[in-house]
Amino acid sequence: MFLLPPPPSPPFTPATIISTRSRHHHLPAISATTSISDPLPSSRRYDFGPLLHFLSTQPSRPPPPPDPSPPSHLDPTELRLAESYRAVPAPLWHSLLKSLASDPSTLPSAAALVPWLHRHRLCFSLDLLYSILIHSLPSSLLPSLLPLANPSSPLIFNALISSSVRARDIPSALRLLSRMRSLSLLPDPVSYSLLLRSLPAHLPPDPSLIHRIFHDFLSTSAEPDAALANDFITAFARAGDPDAALSLLASSQAAGLTPRAATLVALISSLASAARTLEAEALFSELHLHNLAPRTRAYNALLKAYVKAGALQDAELMFDEMTRNGVSPDERTYSLLIDAYTQAGRWESARILMKEMEMNEVKPNSYVFGRILASFRDRGDWQKSFSVLKEMKSNGIRPDRHFYNVMIDMFGKYNCLHHAMDAFNQMRADGIEPDVVTWNTLIDGHCKAGRHDKAMELFEDMQTSGCTPCITTFNIMINSLGEQEKWEELEELLQRLKEQRLMLNVVTYTTLVDVYGKSGRFKEAIQCLEEMRSGGMKPSPTMYHALVNAYAQKGLSDQAINVFRVMRGDGIKPSVLVFNSLINAFGEDRRDAEAFAVLDFMRENDVKPDVVTYTTLMKALIRVEKYEKVPAVYEEMILSGCTPDRKARAMLRSALRYVKQTLDS
Repeated sequence: MFLLPPPPSPPFTPATIISTRSRHHHLPAISATTSISDPLPSSRRYDFGPLLHFLSTQPSRPPPPPDPSPPSHLDPTELRLAESYRAVPAPLWHSLLKSLASDPSTLPSAAALVPWLHRHRLCFSLDLLYSILIHSLPSSLLPSLLPLANPSSPLIFNALISSSVRARDIPSALRLLSRMRSLSLLPDPVSYSLLLRSLPAHLPPDPSLIHRIFHDFLSTSAEPDAALANDFITAFARAGDPDAALSLLASSQAAGLTPRAATLVALISSLASAARTLEAEALFSELHLHNLAPRTRAYNALLKAYVKAGALQDAELMFDEMTRNGVSPDERTYSLLIDAYTQAGRWESARILMKEMEMNEVKPNSYVFGRILASFRDRGDWQKSFSVLKEMKSNGIRPDRHFYNVMIDMFGKYNCLHHAMDAFNQMRADGIEPDVVTWNTLIDGHCKAGRHDKAMELFEDMQTSGCTPCITTFNIMINSLGEQEKWEELEELLQRLKEQRLMLNVVTYTTLVDVYGKSGRFKEAIQCLEEMRSGGMKPSPTMYHALVNAYAQKGLSDQAINVFRVMRGDGIKPSVLVFNSLINAFGEDRRDAEAFAVLDFMRENDVKPDVVTYTTLMKALIRVEKYEKVPAVYEEMILSGCTPDRKARAMLRSALRYVKQTLDS
């Protein structure tokens, strides 16, 4: 029970309280001590047992309309009960509501309490009560609440949006935004900030999702406030789209909005990941313009750019500047610099830096060794992983989940799957439960090695172990089943994906288009393209390339050129890969003139042909037996600055052999 001043009516006797508890032992004891200023002694209390008993015995009532008319009749017993709680302040009702909503067994009482309070005008407002109820509800119980409330205000909608995102139900959150507009309730910036801030912090969001939310906001014709502008910039940066983030930053600053330091740091980190060092440096300087003293995270973001670009000297200078400015390096700082030394082959310098870490009381942890291991992986020195592990143990450091994930990824990349499984088993033996990254890495490694049955077995084991697959897991399995042309199982997998309320992203659709196209199931591939558009997502260049390439492999040049036209109509600039696939389509269709027309089009649009372009043209000429023209294409390839590869040289030899045979005959 809540420790509160008593109601105006005679207080409940201890006997009444005890009997109420004994009769309704299934209701949990709800009590709280408050320090509300009240003329009555604060040591006296309210007992909510009779109210909970009354609510549990009443038939369920529909939620009241937004502005209900006064009831014509009230039961005298209920009226006396309501009067006994007339003096309870609103914060205590809110606390009671939160307590009831947090437990599934008392959820019906929480749902009944809201209309009861509203009916007796004991706590205002109805929207606020429903908002508290929704926010207090565990995400797993959200579907139980939706039938109880008829959203009629932005406050309730915001609560539902926040709860939907907590339940990882992004599509429902987006539908709620759309429903707000259908009810002539324009979503306010808070609605979108809730949606953006509720996205998982440990995973980068899908870029197409952020663009979809952003365009949804633009459709309201509302002006973003400083908080929402910062949230959108951060979301774009985290999603790996620094161009969109920079554009929004510029327009926000032009409108007089000041970016947060955390926003600029997120954008610097995004630019660093894209190896755009000069832009990252310029943005770092902007921190000073806004009188924002760079802290450790800001320095780490720029240090990441230098490490990514292989600028070791700049990284060392940044580390020295950081120390001069009194900013203490953390584990991330040291791990980035150690990463740079390892990439440069300066293993001894990395060892010295680790000793410096210990002197500065920053003990090397498993993450630092994980970065060293990742550097060896990227350089192809997977054999050195065992020496890294030995060095760790000599420092008394136990591998953590991140280290094992890097090790499993490294072994998978170099097709050492038995070592990958050994690392996986050792990880579990050390009491470290694999996370979704571990499972995805292991499953993907087996798929790439063609061990699809083992990959499916691991996929099932993942779910049995209690680890819920993410959209990346499903994308891996979609590609695996597509390569095996197991279409029925693929449809079942897509159904499971939808049942888990996971939102299909650009990678999902691109993978589907690719596997359908390669198998000649062009109808399904086009359906994926249309479904993606209808969902508000813009097809990626990779998706168009996959479809053009699929038609090219089948020699369907007319269909390939149609996709090319649609691609340009969507405002996407074709890459050299798309042009190469188009040339291949015409070559397979024995239309060499059109293949060379594509080369002319590339030149007119400043797209530089590569060695694959010329090799594909040579193949097209050989297919139509125009061997004498192949040497001219080969010579043009050399003059353009392309270095012929083994395939190009083999085609030239083949063409010259046929020319010689023709002359001899």
